[in-house]
Amino acid sequence: MTSTTQAYTYAAPSSLVDGRLGLATSGGRALSGPAVAPRFFSGVVTQAAPAAAALLGVADVALARYHQPQSRPGWVRDPVVTCNGDRLRFESFSACGGVYARLDLLSGALDGEVFDRGTTNVDVNAPLREALARIGARDPLHLGVGLDELVVTTMDGAVVEKKVPLPERWLRGFAEVQVIASGMDQRGELAGMAAVRFLRGLPRKGTVWVAQAGRELKVSPRQVPGSVQLAGPNRLATLLPLLRFAKSLRVYGPADAASSAWELELPGMRYTLTLSPERWRGFSGEGAVLDDLATDEAENDADVVGMLLNFEPEVEIGLLADRAGLPADRVRAALTQLGVAGRVGYDLSEAAHFHRELPYDKDDVSLLNPRLAKARRLVEAGAVRLEGESATVRTTGGTRRVSPADGSCTCEWWWDHRGSRGPCKHVLAARIVARAAVEVSR
Repeated sequence: MTSTTQAYTYAAPSSLVDGRLGLATSGGRALSGPAVAPRFFSGVVTQAAPAAAALLGVADVALARYHQPQSRPGWVRDPVVTCNGDRLRFESFSACGGVYARLDLLSGALDGEVFDRGTTNVDVNAPLREALARIGARDPLHLGVGLDELVVTTMDGAVVEKKVPLPERWLRGFAEVQVIASGMDQRGELAGMAAVRFLRGLPRKGTVWVAQAGRELKVSPRQVPGSVQLAGPNRLATLLPLLRFAKSLRVYGPADAASSAWELELPGMRYTLTLSPERWRGFSGEGAVLDDLATDEAENDADVVGMLLNFEPEVEIGLLADRAGLPADRVRAALTQLGVAGRVGYDLSEAAHFHRELPYDKDDVSLLNPRLAKARRLVEAGAVRLEGESATVRTTGGTRRVSPADGSCTCEWWWDHRGSRGPCKHVLAARIVARAAVEVSR
């Protein structure tokens, strides 16, 4: 596994002094263009205690290795913050790549001035964590995302630099999460104290299934109709400190009951955890993005659609399709391509994509999806032959028989995973050739 190195440079460390929380920002992008230390927001957080506790939760996820709970990474990836104008979104990904966390501070929790929209990293250091943990229900909290010149001067301009690795599997996880989340539906909901009792009563280990039963959520040791799989319930640990503020809990899952998402509604904000299908399994190998990336138009369409994004809190596919002159399915495929480049996420509560810009190079897309790169090499080598509804693919390990329609193959990958982790390279290659044949026949 290869990795790149990301350098965070802050003009000063983030701090919390006398109720003023100043979050230092690193290099990022704003509507006004690339910025060394963008300044997005300054104002009051009207719900200080839940905001502080939820921000700590996002930071805790970035520190965690859930499949090795006693192991801590030797580096810390700072949370990502996006200002979409009417809200602030804080995101992180666990070091093991199996848990994605996001805090959405909505307009009901913010009262202040927006200076710009965009995305950057924010410094969350040990002294700041300790200060956030001490915020009480009646404490005032002024939040600044991006430090003004006065704050930097009073802190003696102490430059903070951090260098952290960004492994391929960790980068791919951001893409997989937004694609998987876009295929989820709400499967259950609990209000108030019922949500508190449910979460506190969950087992810490093993795999269970959760389904709505009347006004309750029931836990079962086996899958039942409409249930959501919960592997490693201890991965929901960062929800527990927030329960005293919880208004409701919503549970989301796809039709195959594999991954799941758990959303706490808090006063003026939402805190969401998305979990991979197994405690030891990261999102990077799910392969959910590969079919969309394999289309010839996806990269060109992504360039067109990407130019139309303006850090909207909700990306309207119909409006984008009209403005780009593309059908809706190609816009969705383009959003997948943009997701791989870290440029869109997915909000389950709004059932919509949102625009953000992560500091990843879009040219690395093929490197982050080696199956797709191998499939294209098979196509270029002329290894694929279509035979009606099926195909054969020649490889160094022998000839594979493929059914492009259902994604089955005679290779070891398909027999091991049966499509649960996306198509194999042979199926991808066959689908690329089949699409090209259809285009030629038109």
